[in-house]
Amino acid sequence: MKYPTIDWGKMEAIINKLGGLEGVEKFLRGELVISGPTSLWFEKDGMIYFTVTSNGKSGKDWIKHFESKGIKIGDYARQILLKIKPSKKGTVTQIAVIKGEFFSDDNRITSNIRIEADKRKFGKPNAEVGCLIRDMFTDEEIKKMGLSWIVIMHEPIKDSGGDPFLLYTGRNDDDSWLGADYGNPDVRWNREDGFAFVASQV
Repeated sequence: MKYPTIDWGKMEAIINKLGGLEGVEKFLRGELVISGPTSLWFEKDGMIYFTVTSNGKSGKDWIKHFESKGIKIGDYARQILLKIKPSKKGTVTQIAVIKGEFFSDDNRITSNIRIEADKRKFGKPNAEVGCLIRDMFTDEEIKKMGLSWIVIMHEPIKDSGGDPFLLYTGRNDDDSWLGADYGNPDVRWNREDGFAFVASQV
């Protein structure tokens, strides 16, 4: 039987939804049965993995989109959104999220988090990933990951005052948010935070 050509990005997404290569092997051996919707993410070795696909939206487009959905956008996040350059539409990015619980309270600072990411050969995502994650996951899904917030570890973007900021997404009180916080090396983060990087492979 002939099948239409499928690009590698979609193949990666399928592999990831099966739980990585180990999940694929189990599926082929008949040890893994798929029944009903699969999760958009999976956890392996204490890391959260999922893929996002760029839709090519500009920052202005994202602002309109989130406002129409009732998602709150912080003032600093709004400034960042107007400066981001979207990836080509259809670009698939594998995301790895390091949980804040991986670090002790004293060591959970930006510079140490980036050092750990470098050890794992994780890269910096495009800032648009913050928008894609906000649009992809509900607050309940983020909670199921064991997180309250996901911080996007992109190259910090300066606000109008020249201070570097990172996008984050999560829930504050009863509202869903896309916000931004200082991206300085010595900023201390919370145990319930997760830190999103690009994973070349799982």
